Amino acid sequence: MNFSFTTEQEELRRYTRQWLDENCPMETVRQLMDTERGYDPRHWAALAEMGWLGMAIPVEWGGAGFTFLELFVVLEEQGRSLFCGPFLSTVVMAAGVIEEAGDDRQKQELLPSIAGGDLIATVAFAEPNGRWEAEGITTEARPRPGGGWTVAGTKSFVLDGHIADLLVVAARTDQGVSLFLVPAGTDGVGATRLETMDQTRKQAEITLDDVSLGADALLGMEGGGWPVLERMMEKAVVALSAEQVGGAQACLDMAVSYAKVRKQFGRPIGSFQAIKHKCADVLAQVEAARSAAYYAGWAVSEDNEERPLMASLAKSYCSEAYFFSAAENIQIHGGIGFTWEHNAHLYFKRAKSSELLFGDPSFHREKIAGQLGL
Repeated sequence: MNFSFTTEQEELRRYTRQWLDENCPMETVRQLMDTERGYDPRHWAALAEMGWLGMAIPVEWGGAGFTFLELFVVLEEQGRSLFCGPFLSTVVMAAGVIEEAGDDRQKQELLPSIAGGDLIATVAFAEPNGRWEAEGITTEARPRPGGGWTVAGTKSFVLDGHIADLLVVAARTDQGVSLFLVPAGTDGVGATRLETMDQTRKQAEITLDDVSLGADALLGMEGGGWPVLERMMEKAVVALSAEQVGGAQACLDMAVSYAKVRKQFGRPIGSFQAIKHKCADVLAQVEAARSAAYYAGWAVSEDNEERPLMASLAKSYCSEAYFFSAAENIQIHGGIGFTWEHNAHLYFKRAKSSELLFGDPSFHREKIAGQLGL
């Protein structure tokens, strides 16, 4: 098997990096992370114009019809730049769920709007209990007399939930976990942005106070939501792993660059064994993480039978590799690495938040063990 990227995919990487360097430098990241919405609508419109928002959406639903690997390349570069925007929540999560579970009417109504940049959507999955599994979903959806549904509960850690136009809500019905389309402006829906450690990626708490929905709000079959969410989570953790690899590589580049120019005792600190070994350790972690993430990206793109195993493997390993790289980057920079003015702490915080998002390494190792029959 050849796991190298094609010429076209490498050209996509080059163009993506160039656009992000020009439009989303660290100065812009710092400005956006201090805003309530956390992204620039002009950037979002540009992504739509370039076709990024519809990259993995089939052509018949208004997208470009590329594979997950093209999306993977863009995500890796976004992780390198700490891109601020609802890309993961809308393009990877919500669009993926709607494409898999929606009927033709729902797809035609929603997917072209996502691809065109007119609709920001997210998946409201986890709850205050912090569990990323079916048993953690306690939000209830009850049938209404005469048709429709009443949904009540609270969702936490919802990516970009405070700015989303549409929420895909996981709720429990008599038949099991089901999915519902909930417009953000619906009566009874409340959204509060959470004050998290990493403000480059916004999260929100969503409250659903006996929200009334029509019968057409059900996405897919009643009780059939959990398999859809499982596949969405596999794709989401691999997408996040791509980001983590990009961020870890940025930390390595930052550390090596600094080690070459910072001098102590009349020589660059990179000439000292302690710093050399730190940089070498980070390189080893980054390359191993890249291998795991790339293989998982291939498995998702090909819908290979190893997809669930590789997704958890990539998430567990890339989470630890990114956090290690970000922490060592700060250590190599010394005192200046701890300051607010330096960018090292932004990567450190993103690394920590990404480590916990969609389940920490221990959670995914437990999933791996289960898949191995242990």
